[in-house]
Amino acid sequence: MPQLIFDAPTHAELVAQVRSWLASTESNAEGRISVSEAVTQGAGLTKDALRIVAAAAPTPVSQNELVKSLTDMGYKATDATSKAIVDGLGSVESLTGGSVVRQITERGTGALWSMNTKVAKQVLRTLAGS
Repeated sequence: MPQLIFDAPTHAELVAQVRSWLASTESNAEGRISVSEAVTQGAGLTKDALRIVAAAAPTPVSQNELVKSLTDMGYKATDATSKAIVDGLGSVESLTGGSVVRQITERGTGALWSMNTKVAKQVLRTLAGS
């Protein structure tokens, strides 16, 4: 039987994980996400990385109050930063009618496509031995 498990040290983080999962099930047909969704997902990845690093440490280190405090501070800093960015983007979007955020998204997509083209050409050159 399929299972879905969320694991988080606090209720707020558990709720964030559930929201993130629910948002992922509602992605649009093109697979694109909004800028604020990208920021939120990036923050989630950062927090996951902090959790993984802390869990990978030997037990005496991972259970040390200093490590726990630093991990908690990392979570709080990540949450505060992502909230400030999303709120700031929301303000810019409402002031400009969405034109600035839309332009940034389109340019970012173009830059990513260009980068992928360059990477693909380099891979082909490497495979061809030139």
